[in-house]
Amino acid sequence: MEKRVSLWQIFAVFAKIGAFTIGGGYAMIPLIQAELEKRGWLTEEELPDIVALSQSAPGVMAVNISIFAGHKLRGLKGSIAATIGSTLPSFLMILAIAAFFSAFRENPWVERAFKGIRPVVVALIAVPMVQMARKACKSWGHWLVAGASLLAVAFLNFSPIYIILCVLVLGFAITYYKEGRWKR
Repeated sequence: MEKRVSLWQIFAVFAKIGAFTIGGGYAMIPLIQAELEKRGWLTEEELPDIVALSQSAPGVMAVNISIFAGHKLRGLKGSIAATIGSTLPSFLMILAIAAFFSAFRENPWVERAFKGIRPVVVALIAVPMVQMARKACKSWGHWLVAGASLLAVAFLNFSPIYIILCVLVLGFAITYYKEGRWKR
């Protein structure tokens, strides 16, 4: 990073992301990627690491992504600027909706609008996940583990925690075997 990024720039970019994202953390990923890569603040290889950290930390995914990306740019102050920027638009919108929504709650146009937004949110979540899978899955074995994990969570209602633990054990076993420690 050649030029130091100002806190105002961090706030403004994350406020823009927060204002135009519907659906939370996963839906923010393509916008965060586009905005931060365009400015040279983040590389294509760094985004999966930030997403992984955000998923493993407790709390809301969108806030965690903002915290980690902001921290990468300017440390603690960058985390604060990014977090306030990404959450302030949503907070203000929720206040406005709460003030006016009760009068329009039963309006069929409002109901249809919310139903129409749902498929867009699914697409916004699916696209970055597919992009990250393409980058992370370098062999057929990686694709097999990713596909089996997806099926186990989505259709068999397995807990992701158990899958992560199983894959950790499997990864350690494969590494241990490949290093030849079992061959002695």
